[in-house]
Amino acid sequence: MANKTALITGATGGLGMEFVKLHAKNGDNLVLVGRNPQKLAQLEETITQRYQVDVLTIAVDFAQFDAAEQIFAKLQETKTTKIDYLINNAGLGGLGTFIERTSEQDINMATVNMITPTKLLKLILPQMVEREQGHILNVSSAAALIPGPLQAEYFATKAYLTSLSNALWYELKDTGVTVTA
Repeated sequence: MANKTALITGATGGLGMEFVKLHAKNGDNLVLVGRNPQKLAQLEETITQRYQVDVLTIAVDFAQFDAAEQIFAKLQETKTTKIDYLINNAGLGGLGTFIERTSEQDINMATVNMITPTKLLKLILPQMVEREQGHILNVSSAAALIPGPLQAEYFATKAYLTSLSNALWYELKDTGVTVTA
């Protein structure tokens, strides 16, 4: 049986690290995406030694508008074209009133939490649908369900991700591809 491949963003800490361990323990090969090349290298070494799975690391900042394209180009370059699990976990938060926070802070947050995951879905999802199999997890938050004073943009970005996931779940329900928020 061929190994499956999980692409996990925000892989070097928190929930991302737990997703890495879960998939490695399951024998899945990994594409690990994060901002810090040193942390990615350390994680790759640990995971390959402990679980004997193939690991590809991609260092990219999700706040870069072309981050999804950079990831996809690296997948094409390394011929890692079959992604079975896409875990959009990278996220960015922030605290402060809407008028206190800078436009740059809020645009970075919107790019990390909404734009880059959406672009990554646009690039990877068609292949999953064509194969009639795949699993997508968009890591959201209970913050998606309520307004969030002092974190208005963060709560709004998580609401977007949850709404998108729910709509995609419906659109893809007969394709063999699952979507979870």
